Amino acid sequence: MAGGALGGCASAGSTASAGASSAAPTASTDAIAACCGDDAMGVGLRIATDYREPAITTRVFSAETFWNAALPVVTSAGFVVEEVGRSVQGRPLRTVTIGRGRDTVLLWSQMHGNESTATMALADLFRWFANTRGETRDDALRTRLLDGLTLVVLPMLNPDGAERFQRENAHGVDINRDARALVTPEARALKAVRDRWRPAFGFNLHDQNARTRVGPTGAQAAIALLAPAADAARSYGAVRSRARLVAASLAHAFGTEIPGRIAKYDDGFNARAFGDLMQQWGTSTVLIESGALPGDPEKQRLRAVHVAALLTALDAIATRAWEAADPRWYDALPFNAGGASDLLVRGAQLVLPGRAPVRVDVAINYDDPVARRDGRVREVGDLEGVIALDTLTLPGLFLHPTTEALDGVGEAAVLPIGARALFDVRRGASPTSERARTIGAR
Repeated sequence: MAGGALGGCASAGSTASAGASSAAPTASTDAIAACCGDDAMGVGLRIATDYREPAITTRVFSAETFWNAALPVVTSAGFVVEEVGRSVQGRPLRTVTIGRGRDTVLLWSQMHGNESTATMALADLFRWFANTRGETRDDALRTRLLDGLTLVVLPMLNPDGAERFQRENAHGVDINRDARALVTPEARALKAVRDRWRPAFGFNLHDQNARTRVGPTGAQAAIALLAPAADAARSYGAVRSRARLVAASLAHAFGTEIPGRIAKYDDGFNARAFGDLMQQWGTSTVLIESGALPGDPEKQRLRAVHVAALLTALDAIATRAWEAADPRWYDALPFNAGGASDLLVRGAQLVLPGRAPVRVDVAINYDDPVARRDGRVREVGDLEGVIALDTLTLPGLFLHPTTEALDGVGEAAVLPIGARALFDVRRGASPTSERARTIGAR
């Protein structure tokens, strides 16, 4: 593989042309593995494990927690730390500059305060670049990146939002819809950093809705990629074409670890969004949206995958291996699809106090869809054809809503939409029949 242990590459006969066919690549899996190496993600995942920042273990943390962990690491390593602005509430916005290479790469994270996966990954990458373990086995890769790139990292662009784990900043503004007006200090800081460094490449790092699927009927999307459009025609000029090839390298890297869980984000042009305008301003920008994985309530596995994939993309840029990437690896990705329920309960009969059982399906959405906690009733009835991330089939059993789920008592009780999804699953219609299981936690 070009560039060593990590990096993007293309199958035999692939083309870097922006006008390449959107059909799936024709190279066999064996050919791709021979070209790119089976261990690329493995190396990155090992790095993610070895250099995980121990001060951050959950997806909800403050800017103070982040910088208390990160500042000693980056300053001891001699990386350049600069305050480039202040948030609405006065929290510092900092860049960390790493490397001395010809290609400048700008990475920014958590411009939406409740989207923290990439910020965790950046904390881990800081530790790896600083070589906090003092090991030598990654020296070749580390040197290649430090010599080939200048990384300008602006983590947690929205510290006020992170403090409340909300999307918007303290003024209630979505910073990623402020690239044109620049009314927020956070947006102005990001624009000033871009204008100062004029990076060749950029990574816009986000989290997306955990209910998003890979295509209309696919699995829950763990990652969505996008080379944003720079105009309403969604044309491919030189800047977007470069981003597309980097995204193709990422699509291949992610595909080795989470196959079937990678999608493409909507590529409609948005004149207020930073990714789109970065493309206009000359920075080849790739959007990475972290979704969710089953059994990963704090996104720690996805954090590790993110570390590995970023290392792959950075190595592709440092070695210029992205130039040989197959654009079809990106073009063939299904688009994100929304609208799914979190859980569909089928096959049981619903029992209200004093009423005869009725055969219905129940769709449930969680208030916290990543951790799958605090479910609420979304829809009840004939839900044949309704798409859900998970389906629980309970033939011959009876759903008894608990008192916390019902509105009213006795025969006046109803199960309202939006009620807490708390059910005793019993083997009979009687409320005293044997309980088989429960749905929801009390």
